[in-house]
Amino acid sequence: MAFASGYFKTSYSADISLIETKGQWVCLVILMLFLIFFPFLASAFLLDIAHQILLALIGSVALMLLTGYAGQISLGHAGLIAAGAFTTAILFKEVNAPIYVTLPASGLMGAFLGFVFGLPSLRLKGLYLALSTLALHFIVIYLGAEYESSRGFATGIIVDSPSIGPLLVEDPRIWYFLFLAADIIVILFAKNLVRSRTGRSWMAIRDRDVAAEALGIKVASSKLSAFMVYSVMSSISGCLFAYFRGFVSVEAFSLLMTIEYIAMIIIGGLGTILGAVFGTVFVVVLPYLIDTLVDILQVPTRFTTYMFAIKYASFGLIMIVFLVLEPTGLVGIWRKIRDYFVLWPFRYRPIGR
Repeated sequence: MAFASGYFKTSYSADISLIETKGQWVCLVILMLFLIFFPFLASAFLLDIAHQILLALIGSVALMLLTGYAGQISLGHAGLIAAGAFTTAILFKEVNAPIYVTLPASGLMGAFLGFVFGLPSLRLKGLYLALSTLALHFIVIYLGAEYESSRGFATGIIVDSPSIGPLLVEDPRIWYFLFLAADIIVILFAKNLVRSRTGRSWMAIRDRDVAAEALGIKVASSKLSAFMVYSVMSSISGCLFAYFRGFVSVEAFSLLMTIEYIAMIIIGGLGTILGAVFGTVFVVVLPYLIDTLVDILQVPTRFTTYMFAIKYASFGLIMIVFLVLEPTGLVGIWRKIRDYFVLWPFRYRPIGR
């Protein structure tokens, strides 16, 4: 009798299928029903957390493509989000541009920055590449601050809610479904991209760029394409950030934002889109869990002044714990739990049973 000792596929159709089993279809249907009815059942507080998760997910998937799949490091993530947000805010303030103009314009700005700051990746690696992308952050923040001061926007640039046709996007539920639709598009795009020739070339470069070049992969163009795709997606998330928050200010795009996004992909698990989802949920919810724990333990008031520092340090501590104890992140833990139930009560399951 033959036994299956792992996950394998026996046909090309199975290899390209995103949903492979009936159980996965059932789980997907349940998840979609939950996501559809959630805004009608959740409180305003939970709905706001959902907004934060769905909005941050676009940026975390973008960073996952660059770092998790292409192996390129970026410390300018907050700068790219700021670039999209300021592009939107400036176009809105100066020419009253609608979202149909600001959204693609933010994407074009991201493509330009991705190309310019992706050029150093052709020569630099590791820490030196990280420092070159960090320069992007400071340049964008400096230019944004100069625009704010020159136009007299001391408290930030006010951006009105966008209109999609006759629909004014103001209600929190409308924002929820808008973000949900954007996330579905981004995840499907990313999943199919990493399975394409482009995505496979990124992974080859990530694993060994010299060997990838020997196999005929154009390393330079592949690295630039990774930076440009990443930058476009990040800037688009900045455009949505500007409309959702209603104002744009340089104070919102600190290095802490970059650290949070790096924590998302490391804690979730590098090299998987599901890891970006898990990591985003974990990092967004973590500060609220800390606040809840403080309330339950009734921490004295004199210690609550240090809560920001505690939240800030918790990301670094958790990243270290995951890198040491579980390098594959939350996705690795999920796979172990899944494998346990798939194979239980036997270590191996007979084929066809």
